Amino acid sequence: MSQSPLVSSESGRRYPDKPSQVYLLGTCLVDSFYPQAGMDAIEVIRAQGVEVVFPQSQTCCGQPAYNSGYEDEARDVARQQLEAFAKDIPVVVMMGSCAGMVHQEYPDLFAGYPEEAAAKALAARTYEFTEFMVSVLNVSLEDKGQTTKAALHTSCSSRRGMKVAQQHKALLGELSGVRVVEPERVTECCGFGGTFAVKQPAISAAMADDKARYMAATDADVIVSADCGCLMNIGGTLDELARKGECKSIPTEHIASFVRRRLEGAEGTKEGQS
Repeated sequence: MSQSPLVSSESGRRYPDKPSQVYLLGTCLVDSFYPQAGMDAIEVIRAQGVEVVFPQSQTCCGQPAYNSGYEDEARDVARQQLEAFAKDIPVVVMMGSCAGMVHQEYPDLFAGYPEEAAAKALAARTYEFTEFMVSVLNVSLEDKGQTTKAALHTSCSSRRGMKVAQQHKALLGELSGVRVVEPERVTECCGFGGTFAVKQPAISAAMADDKARYMAATDADVIVSADCGCLMNIGGTLDELARKGECKSIPTEHIASFVRRRLEGAEGTKEGQS
């Protein structure tokens, strides 16, 4: 990979030199449904010579409450994160939506509160996983896996919020045996949207159905994303469509797990992934 720019052309963000130590913010969905992805992210980062610290006191970033209009409750939850990630080192986040909450929303959430300075400092050193790998570490990877076709899904939060769609592609582009494809109407939402899927289930299901069919049309061997909510939504919808004989089922995998498999030459998706 060529030398990464100090400033992102998409977000205008300035990136630091390679650190010796980072925090990992796992997120609720990784903790509850994709724990192996968290472990894989740790190992992938460690392989680059960076120590990974995982604070056991970390919890939800506060996004569900914040998006539902409960800012006081969101601050109560976010204060736990300010304490858990207090050391002045980068914070790598497993999902674009949660990275966006910390990086973009914390400064406004704590504006005028005693924690404002701490919130701004945490926001400034928070990075989405692929953003950190590509733009901070400037990784060069040796792909040991068999030739495969991977369909890439970039979440709305990663694409429009954190603006790291290019980092997703760049990271997968480091894998010589992987042919990366994107579905038709690639920028459309999969319908998950956190609380949106609960508040508007019929609309969410229709959007998921469209996205799943576009993904199936790629005829990929695996669907890769950096956002677990999208993986759950797309994968579950694909499984239901496959059960009805309307398309084939395609396994889904967090990009950290996919990269680790490729680096180790392992085949198949990790246990616990769909």
